[in-house]
Amino acid sequence: MPQRRTVTSRSQEPRRRFAEEVRELRERSGVSLRQLAERLGWDWSTLGKLETGHTLGSPEVAQALDRHYGTPGLLLALWELAVGDPTQFKEQYRRYMLLEAEAVSLWHFGVTRVPGMLQTRGYATEVLAAGDIRGEELFQQVEARLGRTELLARDGGPSFRTILYEAVLRMALRDTEAWREQLEYLLEAAERPNITLQVLPFSAGPCSLDGTHVMFLRMHDGRTVAYTETAYRGELIEESSSVGRLQLAYDSLRDLALSPAESRKFIGQMLEEAPCDPST
Repeated sequence: MPQRRTVTSRSQEPRRRFAEEVRELRERSGVSLRQLAERLGWDWSTLGKLETGHTLGSPEVAQALDRHYGTPGLLLALWELAVGDPTQFKEQYRRYMLLEAEAVSLWHFGVTRVPGMLQTRGYATEVLAAGDIRGEELFQQVEARLGRTELLARDGGPSFRTILYEAVLRMALRDTEAWREQLEYLLEAAERPNITLQVLPFSAGPCSLDGTHVMFLRMHDGRTVAYTETAYRGELIEESSSVGRLQLAYDSLRDLALSPAESRKFIGQMLEEAPCDPST
């Protein structure tokens, strides 16, 4: 089983932190740049540039190194932060991304969007493009988001629970085939042993987390942190009493939500009702 990495006190500047982690992981493995290059089939000078911060490579490079070192999601999370304009990422979000890559379990509640870890390419592309992202930046962000799904697919990855408000499933994509693929993927993911998916129906009425996305991260040392996000701001919450209040609100939603089996049936019904592309 892969060894999960631990958040350290190294540089919090994303590009420098990425280079530091790539270099230390290689040094810990006891191999030279040339030996690593031979194992991966890459040019050793390119790997050297990653370690000095002269280049970031592609999301595929970060994913390949995560697979090689048994650090699912860590290097990809750092890469995702590093490729963006650093001014776009507040310190709390940078810390959240690092914690997410190291958590042993994740609990999520979504009010308008499928969580990134369960998004398909078509879904991610349309959602990100709606934020006026285009060209190479759109491609990179889609690849980074899809790479995060690997965190749940690999041995040693975290367990994941999500409660999706019915509105998430009613907000279909413009691309009907992409929407059907997303619904099919949710059904497939819900069958995995480390993923629990529940739907909170409109009939449950108002809830205490209306309008708020929340993710709980349970860490190796037993502590739990939470990240909340609204349309206007995101906040990392680490103070135990505040996290505890959010957990109570989450527990009440879980009690109101459909069971996992009922939720799969609900999504299956939506898939049956979803329109098909008339050109196919």
